[in-house]
Amino acid sequence: MFLRRALFALSLSAALFAATVHVKDPKKPSEPSVPGVQRYLRSLSLRDKIAQLVIMPVYGEPANVRSAQFRRYLHLIQSLHIGGVIVMGHTQNGVVRSAEPYALAALLNRLQKMSHLPLLVAADFERGASMRVASTTSWPYNMAFAAAKDFADASYEGAETARDARAMGVNWLFAPVSDVNNNPDNPIINIRSYGENPDEVSGFVQAFVVGAHSDPKNPVLVTAKHFPGHGDTSEDSHIGLAKLTADLDRINAVELKPFRASIAAGVDSIMTAHLSVPALDPENEPASVSPKIVTDLLRNELNFHGLVVTDAMDMQGLASMFNTAEASVRAIEAGSDVLLMPNRAEDAINGVLAAVNSGRISRKRIDESVTRVLAAKLRLGLMRKKTVVLEDIADVVDSPEATERAQTVADRAITLVKDEKGSLPLRYPESTCLVALSENRRGQQGQQLIEEVKKRAPSMTTFLLDASMSKTDLDQVAAKVETCSRIVLAAYVTVAAYRGNVALAGNYPDFVRGLIETNIPVTLAALGNPYLVLSFPHVSAYLATFSSTPTSEIALAKALLGEIPITGHLPVTLPGISQYGEGIQLAALPQKGF
Repeated sequence: MFLRRALFALSLSAALFAATVHVKDPKKPSEPSVPGVQRYLRSLSLRDKIAQLVIMPVYGEPANVRSAQFRRYLHLIQSLHIGGVIVMGHTQNGVVRSAEPYALAALLNRLQKMSHLPLLVAADFERGASMRVASTTSWPYNMAFAAAKDFADASYEGAETARDARAMGVNWLFAPVSDVNNNPDNPIINIRSYGENPDEVSGFVQAFVVGAHSDPKNPVLVTAKHFPGHGDTSEDSHIGLAKLTADLDRINAVELKPFRASIAAGVDSIMTAHLSVPALDPENEPASVSPKIVTDLLRNELNFHGLVVTDAMDMQGLASMFNTAEASVRAIEAGSDVLLMPNRAEDAINGVLAAVNSGRISRKRIDESVTRVLAAKLRLGLMRKKTVVLEDIADVVDSPEATERAQTVADRAITLVKDEKGSLPLRYPESTCLVALSENRRGQQGQQLIEEVKKRAPSMTTFLLDASMSKTDLDQVAAKVETCSRIVLAAYVTVAAYRGNVALAGNYPDFVRGLIETNIPVTLAALGNPYLVLSFPHVSAYLATFSSTPTSEIALAKALLGEIPITGHLPVTLPGISQYGEGIQLAALPQKGF
């Protein structure tokens, strides 16, 4: 079965490449001429043209018309005339609150009605709409797709994500992540990437782009990010300027390959990163404001003439170096079209306007970017219809077919890296202890896993911990766990902005080491960062889900108890532990009515 699936994946990859190389002529601009653009362009003042290049955040929840939040939206759209918005999630106590589909769509409809020109509405739907919206298909992270080894899954996800997005009023996907994660210490890309193999990453990126573009009734803009490649960095660009130190040959062979593939597949936009790349720009400027990287490399060498959007401009990788006005001017000078989330929209607009009036930026340069923005809005059909029908949302989002497909991906992604004592699958769950190491006691991590385990093995002893627990509290748990014949530690380590690392939080590391030092076989299951085993190399068994989503929790429960075979393969190398592509294959146990 796995061989057949692998052969199919390879054939699909070849078919995708054969098809996509003809989508765009690399000698021609990838942004086609769209009728009607000039009419809209001529209707805009210089200030309004610049405002069309600005994207600001909104939160997908109801906002009373008398609230400060709604007045802010009103100011941005009706006074400043910004070109679009990006849907964000509120973070409270370290937990991101997701929007609800109907509330989000209702808000976006209201915002669209407020705007003279239709708004581009972006969202970081990297793992489908579930990245920002509740009650939608729970797709696993990208690296799980690579572990499952089927490009068709990524194409299916792309198509479903596009349909879900348009049903709710979102028309610009800031996905797929096209970074090649070959640095175990990368604190911000990690499982958001498809892995370390540039050819495999390219195949999945192409598959997602082709899938997202497959339904002409639901057109969306698709974005490859974070150019020229954020995978081999050890800094979070939310905190400071990251650095890619590779030489030019390596960058061409690795980092740029998925972006070339995305361009061949017809990607609509590319997001630049706030990282320095000395091999490409010796001035050490962030790529997002570097003419050598945006214009010379992306525009001229790679022949990409679609929308170039900066990463969020409030990130410290850029904001610590330049104020909002100067950063905005430099981004436009570099060749970017869209300024994403400047600290203050007014400062960005005024800064660029002053640069045009002083002659630093030409009016022609502004018109080039505005033309691309307006062309995108026309191609999306927003000039004809910019709102959505709320009643139609239930016909699209969270479809049973998509839910089943997402679960299948999560199931096939489970990868067994080592099992020195034959611990898996668990044959004696009644004497096994499962300990879920969640990151935040206010979140949902671990709850689904324990529920699924209890469905299948009611007698298994389970514990749900959180990273704020004291050493004393953890010692008490350890004393109870040490009475079990086997221990399973389910460790949640997700990627989060401003965190700065992907290590186990709090007092967990000493807790885990203490259990490993006992004579009890310990199975460590990583729900998230697959490199976690590098901190605990002496654990007797190790498996990875490459994702912390509910689908991956369900998959882990099924794999632990032998309900499904374990067939995943590593999309990354674990130095000193296991190589890329490896994975122990285990058959399922005979089932007794699960």
